[in-house]
Amino acid sequence: MTARAIRLGPRSVAALALITLIGVAAFGWPLLAGSASGLAHSQDAPWLFAALLPLLLAVVVATIADTGLGAKAVAMLGVLAAAGAALRPLGAGTAGIEPMFFLMVLSGRVLGPGFGFVLGSLSMFASALLTGGVGPWMPFQMLAMGWVSMGAGLLPERLRGRAELAVLALYGAVASFCYGTIMNLQGWPYIGSLASGISFVPGDPLSENVTRFAAYCLATSLGWDLPRAAVTSVATLLLGPAVLKALRRATRRAAFEAPVEFKDADTA
Repeated sequence: MTARAIRLGPRSVAALALITLIGVAAFGWPLLAGSASGLAHSQDAPWLFAALLPLLLAVVVATIADTGLGAKAVAMLGVLAAAGAALRPLGAGTAGIEPMFFLMVLSGRVLGPGFGFVLGSLSMFASALLTGGVGPWMPFQMLAMGWVSMGAGLLPERLRGRAELAVLALYGAVASFCYGTIMNLQGWPYIGSLASGISFVPGDPLSENVTRFAAYCLATSLGWDLPRAAVTSVATLLLGPAVLKALRRATRRAAFEAPVEFKDADTA
């Protein structure tokens, strides 16, 4: 069985479920907003950010209560978050080239969904500080990247070898594409009347807004989402074996799940 730096227990599952529900509501409620709501994500983003940070802490605290979380896991989290933050500026998002995605997918795969969610969120937070990308979109990016990495940790553990790489490459492509689509929900209400055929119209029937949203995605982000998916898949296939081996070796040596025992020094 794959070693996990953070195993999910009842409390951590509840915390992750709560974060996910808040995230789904934050991304999706514009589709159900009334025509007089005066909706703008720039108004609710600070509140989401204020809620997200304590909930991320709650995942860690709940995990400590469930199974324990040692200094080794915290160190691993810090190293991988720093690596992810450093990788993001390499592509600077140009044409969807974002190399941090494949590292988040592989890390979530090896270290589990709980570790993956916290890692993805913290990596996006750190990269935003590093690149000056702090804005109303940041808490949404943190949630979306957390989901990407968490999903990789939920893939079947028994997969190994070429089958594992193929599944991870496919998952990376789908997750990268879904990331862009989900993030479009955050920016879509901003465009207002700039493009009436694809803009968000509060109070319109859900089917009409969904049609406009699909057109918005095709017109604005498809050229970014497809390259991101391709880069993530190719990087996973080419670099995946080495990265997975390194992560698994580090996890075994760290012995996250080994019980810690303290013994008196032999004075004989």
